[in-house]
Amino acid sequence: MTETTIGLIGIGLLGTALAERLQASGLRVLGYDIDESRHQQLRTLGGSIASSASDVARDCPTILLSLPDSTVVSEVLDKLPLGTMRCQTIVDTTTGDPAVTTELARSLQGADVNYLDATVAGSSEQARRGDITIMVGGDPDVVAQARWLLDRLAKSIFHIGAAGSGARMKLIVNLVLGLNRAVLAEGLSLAANCGLDSTVALEVLKAGAAYSAAMDSKGGKMVRGDFAPQARLSQHLKDVDLILQLASQSHVSLPLSERHRSLLAKAVELGYGDADNSAVIRAYQNT
Repeated sequence: MTETTIGLIGIGLLGTALAERLQASGLRVLGYDIDESRHQQLRTLGGSIASSASDVARDCPTILLSLPDSTVVSEVLDKLPLGTMRCQTIVDTTTGDPAVTTELARSLQGADVNYLDATVAGSSEQARRGDITIMVGGDPDVVAQARWLLDRLAKSIFHIGAAGSGARMKLIVNLVLGLNRAVLAEGLSLAANCGLDSTVALEVLKAGAAYSAAMDSKGGKMVRGDFAPQARLSQHLKDVDLILQLASQSHVSLPLSERHRSLLAKAVELGYGDADNSAVIRAYQNT
C-alpha cells in the first residue's frame, strides 16, 4: 500500500462517512469490519477491503479506528501483530472509556506505536461534509504529525491534552448535546399535545433565544418521525452511561443526565435502539 492509503477498522455510520471524506480528498482507504455486510459500503465509495484487521495494520502506516466502544477497541488492538506491522500511528475516533483509552495509549507506546484518541463531535452526515470537530488527546508532536490527516476530516481540531483527554472532552460534548436533543423533544411533544403545529413550533424555536444547533440537525427528524440513523440511539445510551461513570469518579452529581438516561432506556425498550438518537422523542410520546 502507498503512503496515501489510510487504514480503517470499523465501517459503521461514522467510519463510512470518514472513509467517504478521505476518498474525496484523494486518499485511498483500506478497511475492515467484522460485519461483512458493511464491506460493500466501502467498496461503493472506491475503497478496498482487507481480509482482517491485522492485514490493515500490516499494510498501512496510519490507521483510523471507528468502533462501538472501548471493549471492542481493546479486543482489536490485542489481536494486531504489533511487532511486525507497518502501522506507526493509530487515530481512535471511538467514543470510549477515558481510563481505558489512557491505558491503551500507554501500552502501545511500549510497542513503538503512536496512539491518539481523536473523538468526533458531529453526526455521520456532518462527518460526510467535513462539518465536525475533532478533540485530540495525545503527545503534541504526534498530534502535529497527524494534522495533515485530521485537517481532511474536520473543520475544527482541538488538542485537549494527554491521552484520554479527548475521550473525556467528548463525553462533556455528548452530555450537553444529548440534553439539547432531549429538551427539544420535550418542547415539541408539549407543543403537539397542547394543540400547536409542531412544524411552526420548531420554526419559532429556531428563530428565538431558545435556539440550539440540535434544532437544525434533529428538529425536522423529530417533527417528521424520520428516524433513519445518523447516530444510533443505543450508542448514545452507552455514552450517557460513560458520562455518569465519569461523573461518579469525579464526585459530581448529574441529575439531568440521570433523567436523560431513563428516557433513552425507555426509547430502547420501545424498539428505537437502532434508530437515530432523535427518536428520544418517542419516550415522551409514549407516556
